[in-house]
Amino acid sequence: MNDRLNHTLAPAAEAAGRVLLAALFLYEAYVKLKGYDAAVGYADTFGVPAVLLPFAIAVELGGGTLIVLGLLTRLAALALAVFCLVTAFIFHTKFSLTNEVLHFGKDIALAGAFLFVAGRGAGRFSLDARLFGQREPG
Repeated sequence: MNDRLNHTLAPAAEAAGRVLLAALFLYEAYVKLKGYDAAVGYADTFGVPAVLLPFAIAVELGGGTLIVLGLLTRLAALALAVFCLVTAFIFHTKFSLTNEVLHFGKDIALAGAFLFVAGRGAGRFSLDARLFGQREPG
C-alpha cells in the first residue's frame, strides 16, 4: 500500500512543490518590473549597480518559469539556489534585526530547497520527463 501511495503522491507533490517554490520568484520579478525605479534605488542602498537588475529579473522570471514547467529543471534550480545565497549575503546580513534574520534564513532555506530539486530533478509531471525521458529516481 505504501509503495502505491508513494507512486501516486510523489510525482504530484514534486510538481506542486516546484510550482510553489517558483511562484515567489515569478512574483518578485513582476514586482521589480512594475516598480523598476524603486528596485534600482533599493539595490543601490546596498551598493548593487543598477545594471545588474535586469539580470536579477531574468534569473527570477526565467528560472521560475523553467521550474514551473519542469524544463531544464536541474540547471534552473542551481541558478536559483545561487541567486538565493547571493541575495541572502548581500541584502539580509543585519542580524541585529529580527526581520533580516528571518529573510536571511528564508533565502538559505530556499537555496536548500532548490538544491534538493536540482538533485532529484523535476519528476514525472514535467517537460524534462516528457522531452528527455527523465523520470523520478529509484
